[in-house]
Amino acid sequence: MTATELKAKTPEQLREQLLALKKEAFNLRFQQATGQLENTARMRAVRRDAARVKTVLNQKAAEAAAN
Repeated sequence: MTATELKAKTPEQLREQLLALKKEAFNLRFQQATGQLENTARMRAVRRDAARVKTVLNQKAAEAAAN
């Protein structure tokens, strides 16, 4: 997922995606704790995707506040 794709979405869609990413991160942490996690790189990717979504949400909020 790229920032360009995220900028095209509405804030509500971004919040939904952030919620889904947080759920996935929780499940990955749970799998790691129980020794079932196979793709450890996915944890990093999910964390970074969540950070991207948060960044775009903050940019949209700042833009809305400026107008």
